[in-house]
Amino acid sequence: MEQKQNILTDTFGRHHNYLRISLTERCNLRCTYCMPAEGIQLSPKSHIMTYDEVYTIAKKFVDHGVTKIRLTGGEPLIRKDVDVILEKLASLPVELAITTNAITVDRFVETFKRLNIKNINVSLDSLDREKFRDITRRDYFDRVYNNIKLLAEEGFYLKLNCVLIKNFNENEIVSFIRLTEKLPLHVRFIEFMPFDGNKWQLDKMVSYEEIMNTVKEAYDPSEIERIEDRPNDTSRNYQIKNYQGTFAVISSVTNPFCDSCNRIRLTANGQLKNCLFSSSESDLLTPLRNGEPIEPIIEKLVRAKFKVRSGMDTLDKFNRDDLHSGNRSMITIGG
Repeated sequence: MEQKQNILTDTFGRHHNYLRISLTERCNLRCTYCMPAEGIQLSPKSHIMTYDEVYTIAKKFVDHGVTKIRLTGGEPLIRKDVDVILEKLASLPVELAITTNAITVDRFVETFKRLNIKNINVSLDSLDREKFRDITRRDYFDRVYNNIKLLAEEGFYLKLNCVLIKNFNENEIVSFIRLTEKLPLHVRFIEFMPFDGNKWQLDKMVSYEEIMNTVKEAYDPSEIERIEDRPNDTSRNYQIKNYQGTFAVISSVTNPFCDSCNRIRLTANGQLKNCLFSSSESDLLTPLRNGEPIEPIIEKLVRAKFKVRSGMDTLDKFNRDDLHSGNRSMITIGG
């Protein structure tokens, strides 16, 4: 008898064991690459998954092979029942991680420790207070920076995600790397990507090649050590010799890592996306509330996944507005 294929395995043999769940569309920052200047139309509260629905859907995925769940947003820690969600998801046999802007993360340190949440990603796009205020449209730099140091001191595995934008913060690449000399941080430089309302242009992007050229100008080649990437890594990883931390480049635009993609995304309003760049989604929340099985919907969406970036397999296609303008704003996807 022919064995039935796992519902999380696509037609290219990629098994999706990593689920990213957005808990909210709301955020206490207004980052320019994430949210349109005019804001977004929020989903009605009744359309947002409850904590029980988050758990129920997550458990379905775990039952079919998901081993890691990352909570995102918006800003996940501003959701009022986030403690309940953390408690429920921590009961599942998965690695539980979180991505945050770190504004309020100090309130959750003990909760994270108790629930064995060790992997925390923090978004930080500038080490300059004025630039931070420009890109986030808020004045929280000191709070964020102090909380980053707190997380490092408390022993969390901490990644700093920095979106590079030409003529804005690419001159801070070396400053970010120097943070890793004394702190066990893992800085990740991310190529600027197109989403609804973020005014993306190819010439605003700082490419992997440009980033590494900057690093090679600042450090002797013998000091730049290539680290072996882990399976399903989205980044190319490096370390400066004798530094405590590391740095990496996530090159979704110029060097996509789709061959090893194991990620699938669930939005706060219960829509499933098989690719960050996909403009198509599948509703899981409505059938769940109707008592209908969601596994067939999951399987269909996973098997419909393109080999590369939702079909944008060349840079020319990626640069076409009509191929990515139908996608959501990053804030409503969850990254």
